[in-house]
Amino acid sequence: MAFATPELAPAMTEIVLACGICVVLLIDLFVSDRWRDVTYLVSMVVLALSAYAAGGIGLDGQSITFSGSFIADPVARVLKLFTIAVVATVFLYSRYYLREQQIHKGEFYLLGLFALLGIMVMISAYSLLTMYLGLEILSLSLYALIAFDRESPVAAEAAIKYFVLGAIASGSLLYGISLIYGMTGTLQISEISASLSRAGPNEVVTLVGLAFILVGVGFKFGAVPFHMWLPDVYQGAPTCVTLFIGTVPKLAAFALALRVLVEALGPIAPSWEPMLMVLAVLSLGIGNVVAIAQTNIKRMLAYSTIGHVGFILLGLLTGTNHGLQAALFYTIVYVIMAAAAFGVVIALSRRGFDPDRIEDFKGLNQRSPLMALIMLLVMFSMIGAPPLAGFYAKWWVLAVLINAGHVWLALVAVVFSVIGAFYYLRVVKFMYFDDVADAVALRAPIDLRVVLSLNGLLLLWLGLFPDALIAICARAIT
Repeated sequence: MAFATPELAPAMTEIVLACGICVVLLIDLFVSDRWRDVTYLVSMVVLALSAYAAGGIGLDGQSITFSGSFIADPVARVLKLFTIAVVATVFLYSRYYLREQQIHKGEFYLLGLFALLGIMVMISAYSLLTMYLGLEILSLSLYALIAFDRESPVAAEAAIKYFVLGAIASGSLLYGISLIYGMTGTLQISEISASLSRAGPNEVVTLVGLAFILVGVGFKFGAVPFHMWLPDVYQGAPTCVTLFIGTVPKLAAFALALRVLVEALGPIAPSWEPMLMVLAVLSLGIGNVVAIAQTNIKRMLAYSTIGHVGFILLGLLTGTNHGLQAALFYTIVYVIMAAAAFGVVIALSRRGFDPDRIEDFKGLNQRSPLMALIMLLVMFSMIGAPPLAGFYAKWWVLAVLINAGHVWLALVAVVFSVIGAFYYLRVVKFMYFDDVADAVALRAPIDLRVVLSLNGLLLLWLGLFPDALIAICARAIT
């Protein structure tokens, strides 16, 4: 049987990134801890080359290769470019933290790049098996990243929890994939969709497979009731790793939901839309209510994440192009907000001190008006207050729900958003109205301050002028 040579151009981003990882690995072998910035700089160059490969051929057009298991389309290119930009930002923020905590090792950058490779594969997966391969590359990298600080028993405990629960979720996803394969006889996303269109949504085996697949999707999002790992991992992992986990994998989770639920299982959308509805409402409720009781800033942001995931799922469950565009817009905006929030936490850290309690933000405006302003922008954007990006993200999702006839869901989302405003405003109150709890001067480097300032201003700019990002989301999902 003749072997058809696959077209490699659509996968050039992954090829460049994989080759770059090998280069970083070899260079890091010969770099001492004193010169660890060399690994950081080479990693940033690899990210720049990967971004060039992702966007160099433009955002239009669709190419399928590797026997139909890999696709390069507009949504893949948009997600890849945003993901690479976020990873570069995470690396820049993390370098200061790693130095201060004396854990500046090359493994952080290598594992981050491996996780990025897994996300790239997930984004372009056009086969359920390829999707699962990318998911495992991402998951294995995250397991190691969480336990990155080998001297921290709390980090090791968080890694074990994530590993055990992640293994269960991966097994559920794989079992669901096997059931769908048994019903359709294929793993290709387009062929699964065509087969389900002919068979109809009422096959019991298909519905059981769908339920198991939703477990995997819900786990990657951190949606209730598959959220058990998220607060413990956010709190237990080093803050730089929490920054990574709280941002980049959310884009991968969106790609997973888009490819598997919308594109592959779209013909049985009436079966999975009510399931997503339940996950969304539970996430909105538990995320925003439980966050009120948190005294640890990372746990608070973890439950905040769960609440925001509820909004993303609300956009997805409509199944319309406008709903998917709104969900993509919300995902991107949330990632920007989370990066800024954890960036401020990192900027406040110093050797032997990790500002993980909300009380550590008392009087921040007196210590650093700039950091207080950035955190203020983040908190009000997460509330959904105009004129910040979070307002438009929530407004678009609510508008899509109302247009789809889900008025009661929109009301539920508004109610829980109002409840959630309390714990965001509490942080603002500590920063601006309480006395200084820690008078030590901030020592964050200039590059972190500049990029973090741009990160905060981006939230304001996207709130005032959202048209550019809206156009990108509309162009990606048509």
